[in-house]
Amino acid sequence: MSTTVTLIPGDGIGPSIADATVRIITAAGAQVDWDTQVAGIAGVSRWGDPMPDATLDSIKRTRIALKGPLETPVGEGFRSVNVALRKTFDLYANVRPARTIIPGGRFTDVDIVLVRENTEGLYIGNEHYIRIGDDPRAAAESIALITRHGSERIVRYAFEYALANGRKKVTLVHKANILKYSQGLFLDTGRMVAREYEGRVQFEDRIIDAMAMHLVMRPEQFDVVVTTNLFGDILSDEISGLVGGLGMTPGANIGVNAAIFEAVHGTAPDIVGKGIANPGALLLAACMMLDHIGQSDVATRVRGAFERTVKSGTMLTRDLGGTSSTDEFTDAVIAALA
Repeated sequence: MSTTVTLIPGDGIGPSIADATVRIITAAGAQVDWDTQVAGIAGVSRWGDPMPDATLDSIKRTRIALKGPLETPVGEGFRSVNVALRKTFDLYANVRPARTIIPGGRFTDVDIVLVRENTEGLYIGNEHYIRIGDDPRAAAESIALITRHGSERIVRYAFEYALANGRKKVTLVHKANILKYSQGLFLDTGRMVAREYEGRVQFEDRIIDAMAMHLVMRPEQFDVVVTTNLFGDILSDEISGLVGGLGMTPGANIGVNAAIFEAVHGTAPDIVGKGIANPGALLLAACMMLDHIGQSDVATRVRGAFERTVKSGTMLTRDLGGTSSTDEFTDAVIAALA
């Protein structure tokens, strides 16, 4: 049976890569009915709202969305439309897999899944200025809120993900040596959860700065990585860089009642309208979505075709070292479907 999915093509290159993604997964046999909606700049243009009620209502109905990159309009009340969507649907787990596909890179065997807490930390936006004398903005204070509930559910998600996907180790990343209360709570809670999985999944913890160094020295030693919101934001981009950049890494935002799958790169205004964008990140996000809705056989076909196309090196977009257009690359992936 078909599954109805909310499709948010996004801004900038979003509509182009969304069209390519839909073409490919349809050719692979995906049973999906699309409910196309808008957000970001496109939402403002159509509805006067970067996060329209129609889009939110669609996600509430379908509980699944595939989303291209969004631009947050200046002065519209949101720090980020993406963050607002995560808060609205309590999408507490941000999942970012990164695996070596492009041949000839610095690393040949990277296969890391980063699990980032998505709703707490500095991203709650609890901040204010402090007046000193005549200066109303003499200082600024931001509060990083870490809860035991939030910490437990994200670490547990990481362990359950590891078990479900045949992963061997979970690495918890923190800064508890300095931030002994907030990061200490995250670490202590993580250790408590890890004891429940002892003998089934290995566990270790690493301090954030050392982790950043080890990732660029020996990334092959890491499997599933779980961390807090800000650290996850930084490390996920670093890990993407190990496998060729943001154009090669998808993302998923998972909650109890909804899941949004996305390309994590930006809107790329410098190449809008040129027909040269790489749809890879959104395509791989669609594969994660297909796994989520029980169409893993289609996801496997699409991943295989995408990898064969990239490894062949004959029909690549500019960011991958080629000269092909988005449509030419898309046609090549479709032709490579097994």
